[in-house]
Amino acid sequence: MTLDLHTAEPIPEAARAELERVLQSGDLFRYHAKSDAPVTVLEQEFAALLGKRFALAVSSCSAALFLTLRALDLPKGAKVLIPGFTFAAVPSAVVHADCVPVLVEVGENYRMDMVDFEAKLTDDIGAVIVSHMRGHTSDMDVIERLCNAKNIPIVEDAAHSLGTLWNGRKIGAIGAVGCFSFQSYKLVNGGEGGILVTDDEDIIARAVIMSGAYENNWQKHDCGADTFGKYQNMLPLYNTRLSNLSAVVIRPQLDELARRVHDGLRNHDHLAHMLNASDFIDVPPALEPETRAPDSIQFNLTGFSDTQAEAFMAACKSAGLGLSIFGLHTENARVFWNWKFLDDIPALPKTRAMLMRACDVRLPARLSLEQVELIGKIILDAVAHSRQEAAA
Repeated sequence: MTLDLHTAEPIPEAARAELERVLQSGDLFRYHAKSDAPVTVLEQEFAALLGKRFALAVSSCSAALFLTLRALDLPKGAKVLIPGFTFAAVPSAVVHADCVPVLVEVGENYRMDMVDFEAKLTDDIGAVIVSHMRGHTSDMDVIERLCNAKNIPIVEDAAHSLGTLWNGRKIGAIGAVGCFSFQSYKLVNGGEGGILVTDDEDIIARAVIMSGAYENNWQKHDCGADTFGKYQNMLPLYNTRLSNLSAVVIRPQLDELARRVHDGLRNHDHLAHMLNASDFIDVPPALEPETRAPDSIQFNLTGFSDTQAEAFMAACKSAGLGLSIFGLHTENARVFWNWKFLDDIPALPKTRAMLMRACDVRLPARLSLEQVELIGKIILDAVAHSRQEAAA
């Protein structure tokens, strides 16, 4: 059986028909139509899906995070708290916004350490970005309580968490702004693309204009005209707009989300059960308030040396499974000590220890249970092989 963990599901037929119509019209720019452009309709549908007043579709989740920080009107040099385990695009967005990232320790369960979070949530923090990295939700109850007490805005990087719930609330709809990804490895595949949601009229107005709604194009957004009017020509334009072609590809997949969430969680939990039977593997459980929507699985090797961990990766690779251990790849963009563009990289010993043994495997929702079991067998055989080889 071939293990292809990178190919996405086919784009729904409804998108193909609409793509042909848009291509025939040549109307690819979101602001050409007087109303109901595909990007506009996507924003309306996504806002409704998340239960938020406003949505803005842009070129990537990174762009959404950057625009959010700019829309919060943080002063130059403001400190922004982020987890030490996230994708390099997150600290990059902070840097692009002329702010300074402050990294928080992340534990063995891939979530922010709340003791370190509280210690670093000082009065000079301008905002918090909660990266629900790989779909693992940090304790939003504690984060909300601490941030609300200091009136610090929460931005949710929900790139991996579309469909995830926290105490029944939708992840990405808890903070002041939620940012999502439509990159090709996510549950909704636009190739590229992102979107932000908020209830704040001032934030959406600033974000819309800076995204590239020049001149009077902001009037095609269903928001308060008075708020928009005061920002016209007052803010820089970054031109991070989404095209109609991307919106046409994305929209029909929103109807597939519930099924993909169900299948992805089934596959994840089935594999987790298999792996947790090993004495040398730990798959951290969900937090009690968390209902996950995973498109990958992470687990920790226990009792492994670096040599054994390298042998484990090699054994998986030889069996046809693309598996990585975050901290053992010098180029991995999810490893904080590889973010050489930062002026100050902290030690973060807890995060470092986790990354040196945390394994990462893509787990697309389209996989069958038979394929999932094959992945589990490869991993368990590789564990046994690497342990035996080290003992020899």
